[in-house]
Amino acid sequence: MKPLLAISFSSLANSFHQWLTAMFANDMAVMVTEMVVVGISLIVFLVLLSFFLGYMERKVAAFMQIRLGPNRVGPKGSLQIVADTVKLLFKEGLTPDNADKFLFNLAPFIMVITSMLVVAPIAFARDFQIWDISIGVLYVSSVSSITVIGILMAGWSSNNKYSLLGAMRSGAQIVSYELSIGLSLISIVVLSGSLSLGDIVNSQVNGWWIFKGHIPVVIAFIVFIIASTAEINRAPFDMAEAEQELTAGFHTEYAGMKFAMFLLSEYINLFVVSAIAATIFLGGWMPLHIGNWQAFNQAMDYIPSSLWFFGKTFTIIFIIMWFRWTFPRLRVDQLLNLEWKYLLPISMVNVILVTVMAIMGWHF
Repeated sequence: MKPLLAISFSSLANSFHQWLTAMFANDMAVMVTEMVVVGISLIVFLVLLSFFLGYMERKVAAFMQIRLGPNRVGPKGSLQIVADTVKLLFKEGLTPDNADKFLFNLAPFIMVITSMLVVAPIAFARDFQIWDISIGVLYVSSVSSITVIGILMAGWSSNNKYSLLGAMRSGAQIVSYELSIGLSLISIVVLSGSLSLGDIVNSQVNGWWIFKGHIPVVIAFIVFIIASTAEINRAPFDMAEAEQELTAGFHTEYAGMKFAMFLLSEYINLFVVSAIAATIFLGGWMPLHIGNWQAFNQAMDYIPSSLWFFGKTFTIIFIIMWFRWTFPRLRVDQLLNLEWKYLLPISMVNVILVTVMAIMGWHF
């Protein structure tokens, strides 16, 4: 019996490429067609994923608060998010007076496009990756930083003081917590010796880094989860959307599908940071292997690689959703103190420890 892990998606991609080559004599036409197909497939996947995450968030919230959650529209409320989307489709999108109309309309697109671009180097299964770029970690860190531009653009162009305050808070928050995220990722780059997400996953064939990297990698993982939660403006770090203070923050003036695009971007970012954490620290699609335990490792290989990836990713998503209903929202000063006085110094010392550990070969 052939392990399911050995079933590769590359054969399907090669067959599709050969079919397009037979249809089009021009290589450029083949490449453009493949890009369009991949782009449309990615958009459909992320929209459907956002629907599921919206439903999951409501059910997790209900579970934490000992209530039922959505239970009217569709089986067990499963179509509630579809009903909400239809509602947003038919709501009128208004533009405030004296707003910068071009930037006001452009901001939601920047948010969504940036979120979708970050998905490119993530491997969803064995040999199932849109773009295996050699500098995947640097690419993810760089592209995700563009999100703050969309937020600042939305806040400033709305001609609303609450939106502007929310955008400025978000800018300070994202720029600050990016440092701890970057240092956490550098820890695994040092141990694996590569910036490629594919190489980092392959380096965990004999064990996930969170297990074989000892305490420094566990610290890096915890810092990454905390900083990523702040990076995507999720509670308890949602100062940019503090309802009691700023109405809805930087998207106060948005309605209809423009507001829906901000929600879409939020859920895509939630999936992306969880997928990156699963890939970097938990082996991504790689099954749980323990050293030379051949029988155990072969048994784990029969579980499809995509199930490993999505299982790890949704576990982290659940933890981040758990944060929202467990911890109270921080004040702005507490938010920045947590980063600059605690997480950043811990991350800097931790990188030194990981470097020493890598040089001495103390990891498994």
